[in-house]
Amino acid sequence: MRPRRLPPCLAVAALLFLLLLLCASSSSPVLFAWRSSAASRPAPPRAEWGPGRPPSFAYWISGTRGDARRVLRLLRAVYHPRNRYLLHLDAGAAAGEREALARAVRQDEPAWREFRNVDIVGEAYAVDRTGSSALAAVLHGAAVLPRIGAHWDWLITLSAEDYPLVTQEDLLYAFSFVPRDLNFIDHTSELGWKRHERFEKIIVDPSLYTDRNTEPFPSKEIRQMPDTFQIFTGSPWVILSRNFAEHCVHGWDNLPRKLLMYFANTAYSVESYFQTLICNSSDFLNTIVNGDLRYFVWDDPPGLDPLVLNESHFENMLNSSAAFARRFEEDTPVLKKMDDELLNRSPVQLVPGVWCPNLGKEQNGTDVDLCSKWGDINTVRPGRGGERLRQFISEISQARGCH
Repeated sequence: MRPRRLPPCLAVAALLFLLLLLCASSSSPVLFAWRSSAASRPAPPRAEWGPGRPPSFAYWISGTRGDARRVLRLLRAVYHPRNRYLLHLDAGAAAGEREALARAVRQDEPAWREFRNVDIVGEAYAVDRTGSSALAAVLHGAAVLPRIGAHWDWLITLSAEDYPLVTQEDLLYAFSFVPRDLNFIDHTSELGWKRHERFEKIIVDPSLYTDRNTEPFPSKEIRQMPDTFQIFTGSPWVILSRNFAEHCVHGWDNLPRKLLMYFANTAYSVESYFQTLICNSSDFLNTIVNGDLRYFVWDDPPGLDPLVLNESHFENMLNSSAAFARRFEEDTPVLKKMDDELLNRSPVQLVPGVWCPNLGKEQNGTDVDLCSKWGDINTVRPGRGGERLRQFISEISQARGCH
């Protein structure tokens, strides 16, 4: 049987998808949100890397219209000077909201100014989470973060609807025992109804070539399942090793680009691209752990999104041994409970730790909300959450490979 030619509009969309990624790897529209402090302050301590030192994470934190405050709250909750942070508000957010976010990063926290490890994507582009533009956005982050941060070990993807269940010192401690090449990607080869709805059906994502967030539209064409690679699917939220993240962008074989062309016309491609790439790559196949370290609650039968979490889920979240949870509404009471009981911070503070010994302490009769004295950023002091997470990661890491 002769293969069908791809309709022109679909071929153009796929080509645009690949060109967008190639452009992202060669030029990065990043607004460097920090500025030199005018005040005379001691230079912040330097991070030390290598054996015996904690690892480092690169965070890609995404949001849309109305999410700037949530992104800032999440940034405070996951901040540590050893890490890198790249924030992105898509085209749904107004320019004023993006500027307000950049202004807050420049002005709100001395640590952000001094350590200069928080950046913002300066140019807005369209993203629709049901199409391949969502995957293009994550790959943009994977292309930019190695250029602005030389020493991070894992890429963690978060959205404004996420929140941490452990402190960064807990997370850094737990990952100190993890081989730096491991990838935490929820995956399965059991496609079920997704075989036809996601992979045989073809969609076009206008957000790849327009400047407004636009829902994908279906094509009348149906395609055959691929026979040169096996499709895997799973959670869109991943923790990728630096080596694998860079392979997704600059892969030395042709598989990353072949899959990009295929998934350009696939619904919810961010739920399948990383899974399919790593499970079909002999160099990375044995580095995958089947878990994303996230806590979700699904309806029965499950919908397209997990349920919104509230205080009734708190104990189960705590007992899950996960590192992050989603989805949360803005300023919901359960976030305050997590701040108080898990992160030991107020909603306007960074999370206290060895790196900032005065944060949260009483001074002149009031609590200190801003970190003004730097401690040791090369040492972490975990709590119970860190040890629990370390044990959980050790257990799930025993089985590696794709299933």
